[in-house]
Parts: sequence; C-alpha cells; structure tokens
Amino acid sequence: MDLLNTLVDKGLRRELPTREEALAVLATSDDDLLDVVAAAGKVRRQWFGRRVKLNYLVNLKSGLCPEDCSYCSQRLGSKAEILKYTWLKPDEASQAAAAGVAGGAKRVCLVASGRGPTDRDVDRVSKTIEAIKEQNEGVEVCACLGLLSDGQAERLRSAGADAYNHNLNTSEGTYGDITTTHTYADRVETVHQAQAAGLSACSGLIAGMGESDADLVDVVFSLRELDPDSVPVNFLIPFEGTPLAKEWNLTPQRCLRILAMVRFVCPDVEVRLAGGREVHLRSMQPLALHLVNSIFLGDYLTSEGQAGQADLDMIADAGFEVEGAGTTTLPTHRARQGGGCGSHDGGCAPCGEAPGEAAAESPEVPAARTDLVAVRRRGAGTDLAPNA
Repeated sequence: MDLLNTLVDKGLRRELPTREEALAVLATSDDDLLDVVAAAGKVRRQWFGRRVKLNYLVNLKSGLCPEDCSYCSQRLGSKAEILKYTWLKPDEASQAAAAGVAGGAKRVCLVASGRGPTDRDVDRVSKTIEAIKEQNEGVEVCACLGLLSDGQAERLRSAGADAYNHNLNTSEGTYGDITTTHTYADRVETVHQAQAAGLSACSGLIAGMGESDADLVDVVFSLRELDPDSVPVNFLIPFEGTPLAKEWNLTPQRCLRILAMVRFVCPDVEVRLAGGREVHLRSMQPLALHLVNSIFLGDYLTSEGQAGQADLDMIADAGFEVEGAGTTTLPTHRARQGGGCGSHDGGCAPCGEAPGEAAAESPEVPAARTDLVAVRRRGAGTDLAPNA
C-alpha cells in the first residue's frame, strides 16, 4: 500500500505526515489492519527497538473534583462509586510507589484530582517526591496535579520532579463539549509552563468520547506542535454515573488504527498505551506493543487494570523487553534537543478535505462490555495490597 510506504519513510525521517494521510490511516479497513500495524511497527522499532517502558500510577487524592470533565469518574456530580479520599501522606505515597518500582516500573506518576494545586499542595507533593526519590534510586517522577499557577512548575522541578502531565484530551474545536469549567487554552498554557521550567512534558488524548476522525487528527497534530516528550493515549472507560457512561464507540481494531496514526504523526516520541486498554483492546493488547513503547503497569486512578504479572508476561510473550532503569527512553537527538515530536521542517499541512480513498464502511460496534469496567478497591487509599 503506497500510503503505508510513504508513512514509514516519513516516520524514519521524523517528517510530519499530511492531515490527509493521517485521516487515511483511520479509514483503513480491517482487512488492511495487520499491514497498518506492521508499518507503524517499523517506525516504532527504528526509534525504540523492542523496549517497553513501564509506568506506575499513584492516586494521591481521589474523587471530589470541582471540575465537570464529562469523561471523569472523579468529576463534579459524578455518581460513580469510586474510592474517595484526601491527600495521602508522603510515606503512604512512597510505599505505594515502591510497589510499582518493585514490579518493574521506571516512572512513578503522582496524580491528584482537582482544578489545580494550591501552594500548600505543591509543598505536600514536593515532600512526597523527595520521599520517593530517597527510597527508590533512579526512579523518574511525573506529577499530574491539574492547572498550574506561576512558579509552581519550578518548585516541583526543584523538589526532584522529572516530568509534568497535562493532557489535551480532545480537539480544540470540541473541547467545550466535554468540559465547561476550564478551557483548552488553559491546558495548553499549563504544558507550556512545565516546559519552561525544564520539566519533561507529557500530554495526550482520550479516544472514544464520540469524536470524529477529524477531531482525533486535530488533537494529535496539536500535540505534535506542542512538542511533548510523552503522549499517553487513553481509551474512554465509560463509568456508570458519568455523562459518557453510554459511549461505547471503540473496537480493538479502531484502537489499533488510532495508535498507529499517533505513531506516524509523532514517530520518535514516547507513545504510552494508557487507561482503557484492557476494556477496549482486550485480547489484542499484545498487537499494540508494536505501536507504543510505554504502558502503565497494574491499576489506574479509579479503575482496575489487569494483573501486573500479566502485563509482564504479555510483554515477554510478544517478544518485547522491559526497559531498564539505566536506559534512556528517548532517542539521543531528542534528549540532546530537550524533547519534541521530531522535525518540524515540513510544517503542518493546512486543514484539507477528507482523504481521496473512500472510507471503509464502519464495522458494527459490539455490545457494551460493562463487566470489564472494574472500580479500583485496592492499593493507594485502602488497606489492600496494590496491583503491581
């Protein structure tokens, strides 16, 4: 397929595909799916070999968020029966992080619900970062605390944070449809603040919220322009009790096409398979390892993931290897330049019409698998051992 040959060549040169080419990936048929995965896999192996980076989430404060993000089980007005608790103490958070590190995680992601941290919150998280670093030599720490105020990113960096996560989630044009209590521009500004403070930027998306192919391409092109080092790709977990509980729009095949498109647009970036992979990819998760070079180990913020050992077995069985603590994740050219999705020499293609190829008829979406959405009841904030 000429399209895939072109995309592989561009990916190996870190050249931005056109918008039409990205749309065409999402429009490929299921008959061509393995060809798409194989093509994107060539790009993935060029920049990351067969390494898989493991990340581990610690939910520092769960639920009771004043924001109204429609996809989130912790949102204002959520009736999802999730764990709710206030801030973990630094030693509690460090203990939770240690379980993930012992399971092979190279990065610990510290997340707290809320619009954004107060200065007191930043002090609290700073102590937590210091405790984790003291007890786990060489571990990376990424903070995800919401919208940042002036000076807060610098304080987190001084405390030892390596990275900051703040996702764009969806396209600018549709952002107001999922959240009204803050704006898309607010999110972009927080990522810029993290980058200006010298933190590695982590910013991604959520697929499956009812968005169009054009929306998906828009947000991924925006992420390329934003220049993060890591792009997490989440697939909506439709929690009962949230406005998007009935949005079951994804098939395993569509998930793989989305991941392939992200890899082609950001070829040399840490593309991370994040929340929802067990729910939507199911038995096809191993194929995604040919597209992504990073996953979360074990559980998520408010939902359970598959067993940590199952993650490790999946990686080994698929012929990949866990990335060691002494290995630099990003290619040397990105580490040297301080990050970025790759060369911008070609610029961004202007918004154009749909791809010339006729889009394949959309496959019938299978019945909702509500049995696969399991609320987290173990780990941080409970008396039960974590899943790592």
